[in-house]
Amino acid sequence: MAFSLLDLIIVIVYMVATAALGFWIGRRQKDTTDYFLGGRQVPWFAVTLSIVATETSVLTFISVPAVSYQGNLTFIQLIFGYVVGRLLVALVMIPAYYKGSIETAYHFLGRRFGQKMRSAAGLTFMITRVLADGVRLFATAIPLAVIVKGSGFFEGLSESQFYVLSIIAISLITVLYTTFGGIKSVIWVDMIQWTIYITGALLAALIIIHRLPNGLESLVEPVVNAGKTRWFEPGTGLSLAEFLRQPYTFFTALVGGAVFTLASHGTDQLIVQRVLTCGSLRSSQKALAFSGIVVLFQFILFLGLGLLLFTFYGGQTPQQLGLARADGIFPKFIVEVIPTGISGLVVAALFAAAISTLAGSLSSLSSSAVLDIYVPLFGKDKSPSQLLRISRIVTLCWSLLLMGTATLFISLKGTVIETALSIASYTYGGLLGVFLLGLFYKRACQRDALIAFFTALVSMLFLIHFVKLAWPLYTVTGSLTAVIAGIVSSRIFPSGKREPITLQ
Repeated sequence: MAFSLLDLIIVIVYMVATAALGFWIGRRQKDTTDYFLGGRQVPWFAVTLSIVATETSVLTFISVPAVSYQGNLTFIQLIFGYVVGRLLVALVMIPAYYKGSIETAYHFLGRRFGQKMRSAAGLTFMITRVLADGVRLFATAIPLAVIVKGSGFFEGLSESQFYVLSIIAISLITVLYTTFGGIKSVIWVDMIQWTIYITGALLAALIIIHRLPNGLESLVEPVVNAGKTRWFEPGTGLSLAEFLRQPYTFFTALVGGAVFTLASHGTDQLIVQRVLTCGSLRSSQKALAFSGIVVLFQFILFLGLGLLLFTFYGGQTPQQLGLARADGIFPKFIVEVIPTGISGLVVAALFAAAISTLAGSLSSLSSSAVLDIYVPLFGKDKSPSQLLRISRIVTLCWSLLLMGTATLFISLKGTVIETALSIASYTYGGLLGVFLLGLFYKRACQRDALIAFFTALVSMLFLIHFVKLAWPLYTVTGSLTAVIAGIVSSRIFPSGKREPITLQ
């Protein structure tokens, strides 16, 4: 069953309607507080779903089913770490953001250590986010390319050309409402689309079960015989070197996932920006804590989809199914098996969520560029209306850069989700280590923080390229390196002002 013209029309109408809705929600922007923080009046439950949709929507939709299709369920151990990490961020790090009028994650570092540290952290975030979100944008292009190619439209284009066209189409729609709607429109659209794409995923699961000869009973024997129901991997039979190389042993996944989340949800502007849109500390903590419960449910759902697809396709490899990569398995099912009309709705939900994710990236990048770099260094004399206009221009520039970056990942090997997470791990450790120094080590000053930060970055480049280490441990190693380097620096260079800068 090919993707029909009706399905394509549904997708196009739905995506345009989503962009129009986002534009309408955020139409009354007066200053950067409205544009980047939603006036600090967004309800916590909307922020909860926005956090989950932003961090996992497209990657979860296409790549997590591929993880369980090719492997097993041990990926879920990482999610347990994600839940623990969110609770720690809510209890330890979010309160620090409410001591003073903090506008970004790196504003805290500026208050604690000084502008140089704030600028360094902001620039590092922007570089990392462009690379990681370039992968995410490419991920959104995978199912769209599969759909367009499978529909018979635009015959004669190569697979790479399909990807490029998909990236351009998604980016153009996204930038329309992000540039003018701001973070408020991004969050509310996220919430709506999360509800829709989860409904679409559940519907796809029901269709697979209905198509299996004996329903769920048909699932048990193939996945058990293939070892795909294994979710707990202690790694006790491995040597130390092998243990440190395996990403999904329980200790590595739990600790690595928790520390990674401390960094991604406590120091990454993509998430912190959303948390700061809530009206109070308690609302922000609730939003982040409940996102852990939602994300656990979501990963269980999509890992289960991978097992259902494995059974449905009889365990065939992606190549046997005519696919270049495992990430195309679920899009292939949507296009070829789900009935006409319903297929269009499921894909429309996928792309609307994808657009919301990209919109969040653009908003966080522009907020950090304007608030962490431009305003402190060049824009102190600008009026609110001037800063709002500059913010919109910066958002447009980031969209062009992200489109260019996404095209670089067309030749990417492996599943997209693991690539995106490993890219972020390069810098998360240094950022988290500096935050921990700022929170708990009063002796550290700006010089110590900068030494700690760049020592961690350099050490991670060496470690990742020359030492075989599981990617969930990158952030653990980087943060420990930064903390140790900061403490040593404060002992070697004891002169100078050591009192922490107040956050009040």
